[in-house]
Amino acid sequence: MNSTNLIGRFAKDPDLKYTPSGKAVTNFTLAVRNPFDPDNADFIQCVAWEKAAELIAESCKKGHMLGVEGRLSVRWYENDQQQRIYVTEVNVNMITFIQGKEQQNEEPEKPENRPNSRSNNNNRSNNSSRSGNGNSNNRQRP
Repeated sequence: MNSTNLIGRFAKDPDLKYTPSGKAVTNFTLAVRNPFDPDNADFIQCVAWEKAAELIAESCKKGHMLGVEGRLSVRWYENDQQQRIYVTEVNVNMITFIQGKEQQNEEPEKPENRPNSRSNNNNRSNNSSRSGNGNSNNRQRP
């Protein structure tokens, strides 16, 4: 099974482009904390396609936190010196918007302070499934 789950911050603004056939593609780098070396981060290349690519490009900037699920992909190309260059990246299947940079210093709202809040998770709709087809508006499957 080839499955990768990451939570990290954008190292720079995402880069939205379109293929000659009109498909949206966004390349971005996530800085993911290294649990074995808390002073350093791993910088992971990611690529998202179509609707997810457009959502990331219009919603995220450097410093924003994002969760991604996808598969690890290795590809190669030959450079001008005829050397084979290998690229390892995560092909994103699902995204979860977690936090913008401007929100990182704010105190999260407590459920009892929010109007119409429900502290019981049993009140969630059965439609908010893991597949991203439910009512949740912060998870997107391309």
